Amino acid sequence: MLMEDDDPTPIYAQKLHEMLLEFSIITQRFWKHNTKDLTFGQGPGCSSVGEGAFVEHGPFKPKGDGLLKNDYSWNKAGDNLVFLEKWFHKYPQYKNRDFYITGESYAGHYVPQLATLIVHSKAKINLKGIAIGNPLLDFENDFNSRGEYLWSHGLISDDTYDMCNNVCNHSTLRRQSNSDAITPACSLVSTQASKEIGEFVNDYDVTLNVCLSDVFSQSQVLDPNPKIDVCVENETSIYLNRKDVQTALNARLVNVNEWEVCSSILEYAMSDMEEAMTPVLASLIKSGIRVFIYSGDQDSVLPLTGTRMVVNRLAKRLGLTTTLPYRAWINDNQVGGWAQVYGDSVLSYATIRGAAHEAPFTQPQRSIALFKCFLAGKPLPRAKDETDPNNH
Repeated sequence: MLMEDDDPTPIYAQKLHEMLLEFSIITQRFWKHNTKDLTFGQGPGCSSVGEGAFVEHGPFKPKGDGLLKNDYSWNKAGDNLVFLEKWFHKYPQYKNRDFYITGESYAGHYVPQLATLIVHSKAKINLKGIAIGNPLLDFENDFNSRGEYLWSHGLISDDTYDMCNNVCNHSTLRRQSNSDAITPACSLVSTQASKEIGEFVNDYDVTLNVCLSDVFSQSQVLDPNPKIDVCVENETSIYLNRKDVQTALNARLVNVNEWEVCSSILEYAMSDMEEAMTPVLASLIKSGIRVFIYSGDQDSVLPLTGTRMVVNRLAKRLGLTTTLPYRAWINDNQVGGWAQVYGDSVLSYATIRGAAHEAPFTQPQRSIALFKCFLAGKPLPRAKDETDPNNH
């Protein structure tokens, strides 16, 4: 059933499919009926429905036996170019709207690739821009920034950081892990780092509490009314494995016994992770597509430090000058993060302060503020007493 914070009236599972259909078709009023957005979750092998729609920025979040309304929903649906063409054919009234693609994590690969397919195809899709959060863009650069991030946040010792730099770096470890052939040297580094970090730290948000097992009694340890439900992913798994919910979604299990957030059933060519995305992004920008890249700054898996380096190199490659210098942006009278803009707003980078790898999960208000500015093509708001350097 569905329960809103201010309305305890239950809406049962058999109504879920029609509510989700309504949310997938009708754009919320604050988008002013002029944009459509397609959002992807992380991966490889992870669910945009379970992780994105139910944990981060979908219309509902599981809670107990029911659903709670998400006041910071981004409200979107989609899958790939074939789906998009069929969807727009079925709903031609949306064809002329500005269209944007967003995603996070491994979407750093398939969002730019899908955008490229749209640009080079004859599809009548009015693509204007893409936004990708904590993205995998450059295999070596992105994964090797993890060691410095863990060390600078006090999660690993000086000795282990030295081992990360001189014995086995994180890109090497990830490459070996992908091929199931980890050397003794890399195994030693990985084991040592894992011991120091411990099991009660979330790699995707190093400051966030973890969801404890029933043995530890989560409700007794944490605030009974937390702003962030750290167990929402567990609750999502329970919810989506309910037979009545699967029936409402017209979903069925194929070759698996239960639904999982991330699955190894889907086979990916893991070597594709090493394909650099900067040439793809450069081509999109040259084609007039706006590119917005952002980082939740508490993510140690694909840290902001590595992403920011990739963005800076991309700007230099295209000869883009900085039009808005690196500065803090404001949300609700607090620092929402930091941002920099290149060229005529064709390339932007921003951090979301206090946000995880899945930024809308831990910072929904700041995330949707950034999302609105991206869609509107406007710079992120700054402090009222801050002058515009371009007006000097």
